[in-house]
Amino acid sequence: MGSQRGQKGQLFPKRKGFASQSLIVGCVIGTAITGIQPAKAQDSQGVIAGEAVASQSQQENSAYLVPEEAINRLSEIDHPASTVAEWIAQLQIEITGVELNPTESGLELVLTTAGGELPPVSTSVVGNALIADIPNAVLSLPEGSEFQEIAPAEGIAAVAISSRSDGVRIVITGTNAPPVADVRTDGRSLLLSVSTGAATTTQTQEGLQITATGEQNNRYYTPEASTATRTDTPLRDIPASIQVIPQQVLEDQGIVEYRDALENIGGITLDGQYGGTDAGSIIIRGFSQDTNFRNGFRNNNFYSIAETANIQQIEVLRGPASILYGLTQPGGIVNIVTEQPLPDPYYSVEFTGGQFSFYRPEIDISGPLTEDEDLLYRLNLAYQNSGSFRDFVNDERFFIAPVLQWNLSDATSLTLEGEYLYDNPVFDRGLTALSDGSLVLPIDRFLGYPQLDEFFAEQYRIGYRFEHEFNENWRFRNAGSIFSVWQGGRRADNNGGLLDDRFMQRELRDDASRWENYGIQAEVIGEFNTGAIAHQLLIGVDFSRFTNSYNSFSADLTPLDIFNPNYDIPIPTDLQLRYYQTTLTNDFGIYVQDQIDLLDNLHLLVGGRLDFADQFQNFAGTISEQSDTAFSPRLGIVYQPIEPLSLYASFSRSFLPVVGRSASGEAFDPERGTQYEVGVRADINENISFTLAAYHLTKTNVLTNDPDDPDFSIQVGEQRSQGIEFNAIGEILPGWNVIASYAYTDAEITEDNTLPEGSRLANVAEHTASVWTTYEIQEGNLQGLGFGFGLFFVDDRPGYAGFDPPEFELPSFVRADAAVYYRRDNWRAQLNVENLFDVEYYETHQGSDIVYPGAPFNVRASISYTF
Repeated sequence: MGSQRGQKGQLFPKRKGFASQSLIVGCVIGTAITGIQPAKAQDSQGVIAGEAVASQSQQENSAYLVPEEAINRLSEIDHPASTVAEWIAQLQIEITGVELNPTESGLELVLTTAGGELPPVSTSVVGNALIADIPNAVLSLPEGSEFQEIAPAEGIAAVAISSRSDGVRIVITGTNAPPVADVRTDGRSLLLSVSTGAATTTQTQEGLQITATGEQNNRYYTPEASTATRTDTPLRDIPASIQVIPQQVLEDQGIVEYRDALENIGGITLDGQYGGTDAGSIIIRGFSQDTNFRNGFRNNNFYSIAETANIQQIEVLRGPASILYGLTQPGGIVNIVTEQPLPDPYYSVEFTGGQFSFYRPEIDISGPLTEDEDLLYRLNLAYQNSGSFRDFVNDERFFIAPVLQWNLSDATSLTLEGEYLYDNPVFDRGLTALSDGSLVLPIDRFLGYPQLDEFFAEQYRIGYRFEHEFNENWRFRNAGSIFSVWQGGRRADNNGGLLDDRFMQRELRDDASRWENYGIQAEVIGEFNTGAIAHQLLIGVDFSRFTNSYNSFSADLTPLDIFNPNYDIPIPTDLQLRYYQTTLTNDFGIYVQDQIDLLDNLHLLVGGRLDFADQFQNFAGTISEQSDTAFSPRLGIVYQPIEPLSLYASFSRSFLPVVGRSASGEAFDPERGTQYEVGVRADINENISFTLAAYHLTKTNVLTNDPDDPDFSIQVGEQRSQGIEFNAIGEILPGWNVIASYAYTDAEITEDNTLPEGSRLANVAEHTASVWTTYEIQEGNLQGLGFGFGLFFVDDRPGYAGFDPPEFELPSFVRADAAVYYRRDNWRAQLNVENLFDVEYYETHQGSDIVYPGAPFNVRASISYTF
């Protein structure tokens, strides 16, 4: 039996049908705009209009009301308004009829009122949705204060009409492009003649304003994300903690390095950097994650850079994610969603310049390549050249990302995308602490030999995505990705710790390394009913291959005096092989997930994945091979006692193979993560949302030294993380946006043979908090002028237990950032200040001998033009 969602007279379904890809997107936009069902406005005006004017049937039987009848009618009228709110409610125009009539070019929408003339209508365009707002009106239909119709005409995906606190909103969503409307008023009737097409210019006609906004999106709150379920599911229906950092936040904060954006999410801290570049790993819920994902595929690793030029939004899923993404650490994952082609021409250029010789031009263009808009493209370009507050450190980068989308039919599309990045930085290992754990060096001190640096990196990514909709309930998706990183060149690097707390041991390295990730996915998604219970089923398979080849040649260098460095040293010419390594990991996974609507306010998520992983490693001639099989379940439930409030609980597990063998020759078991989580999510309205979560997360089968043979390891280690997280995002008032977070993370070693039990995990801050807010003036001569301010707090972070000095830790800090911008027509000028009060702080470390300081007071200015 097919799903009955989306039938006439029902509210918008929480999960969309699959009439077309654009229908899905359109309904998402329409749902986001109409938001939570508003309370029906008072019917005072309806009583007056309905009682003062005879109904149609009464008019047929009587030409007028006799005085006695009139007196009786007057006794039934509500008493005069005693408050301003009641008076405003009585002035509202009551819309009592809605009629849809298909036409050759689209459809005709007719709204009729019980009395009074409708005011002028203002409209705008968001994505494929045409939005018309009727102020000072209320929708009063026999079916209630909502109206919706799915696919009422060719090229029209949906029509939704709803009452709001300030009037009535009409949302007309096109399947491929926003519709174009002509409006006419005739006393008590409003007529919209809607035709399919694309609104590309601004026009004014009888009070109607149609504005094509293109990429413009000033919203902080995003109601949906696909990372947690691989389906378009409202966040409020997902039993997990998932946060979205939209493009608007990246723009307002002037984000250039992707990991800087993650400071907006509580509980995330940096876990080292690779040579001072934008590469490195992050810590989520106490556990380090070397890999992030891009459009659902394993992409960057510790040694690669995630460029921000083509990021649409960043989605952070906390907790074990193995059910959908395979081999991962239990803390969670970050999935970067990139920009896709647009059906309308779009062109944007931007230039940013700032302190430390920083400059960065960017170009973003998109649109159709054919008249029928079946072939769309997008191209992002960026060039970056910068110095640093660190002596001798600089960077040069080039990035290009083309995307081509071919809409083979209304139900089928093929998207091809690629990325290329070239990065030429000075390799920088930061500062070092002394043997007592103290940090005494100035933050600009360079502890290398700059004349030896020839380090560079190149990254390639190509991918495809094929989607086909069999019907409105079932669709198929197939996608693939190849990501390759090539790094090499000479550089000065660490060669042991400090001598006499003064001399840093260094060596010249000449490395050549290549990391490659291959991935392919195939999924079937369908909606169906079993009796009164609705299902959204996901069945998928994926295959991933990760390869790494690395070899290193080295020669000793003169130790560097960290207090009085002399960079003029002899350069060795005879380098010896240091070591080499080759690693290959294959993972094949089968996963099933069912999102079950037991009731309108009770949702169940059940799923599991079976992984088959094979590993091969050649480490300096020592070969290890092993195979592992593991099942990773996930179970969650969401209960909504009232519509804006979601209470959830979940259980999930993760899976990560461990290469190597014990002293007895047995292969190691995979590491397993197990999490229990409860939380509450409150969508106050369609503009703002809060999430509060508590979790208990354990990682087992952690390697620790074998007490009987120190040359080997055994798997008796255990690490535990538990905590509370709070996140808020959205628009508090028109023009006033905020994104805020707080997290308490208690992460420690609970079992180990050599490391002290109870020791905190390295780089994990017990408390983190952030708040970033902007306000943009909405009207008047200063309309478009905006201000931003943020505070970012990170608690102290310990070193590695058993390796670093016991006293070593990075101190806590509070950093303040600010912004001012002005938006007028197609122009935007912006000034961002980082570390407003010039606080000295440290971002992260990789042990006491590799400590990365944060940047001091820093100003950047940007200007952009969109057309």
